[in-house]
Amino acid sequence: MSDDLYQAAIVDLARAAHGAGKIENAPASATIDNPLCGDRASVDLAFESGRISALAHRIRGCLLCQASASALAAAALGANLDELRVGEAALTAMLKTGAPAPSGRFAAFGAFQPVTGHRSRHDCVRLPLAAALKAATGS
Repeated sequence: MSDDLYQAAIVDLARAAHGAGKIENAPASATIDNPLCGDRASVDLAFESGRISALAHRIRGCLLCQASASALAAAALGANLDELRVGEAALTAMLKTGAPAPSGRFAAFGAFQPVTGHRSRHDCVRLPLAAALKAATGS
């Protein structure tokens, strides 16, 4: 395990496993695979008044993907679709261009700043958010 990549904050998020599990009869669900590394993220969502009222995930993947799903579950409750998109865009910008870490409800994704220099691992971090957006939009 690379010490510069798997820092304590990332390990702690993965261990916390916020939202791990399944929402029975979820109104919105999606699964996305990363064919390059074999990670798979499945996300179930429930909404109330246009906001995420429940999020559960099942991750078959690396520690980065697990940690990202945990951060997402902690951050997404109460968010609407636009906020989810803004959080995903901020995370992507941080990883790809070194932009500032996401703020507000998505601030926990700042833990993934060490991944910025590891391009092959960006999709591992982004996969749970991509699955959540797919579930939320149906596409």
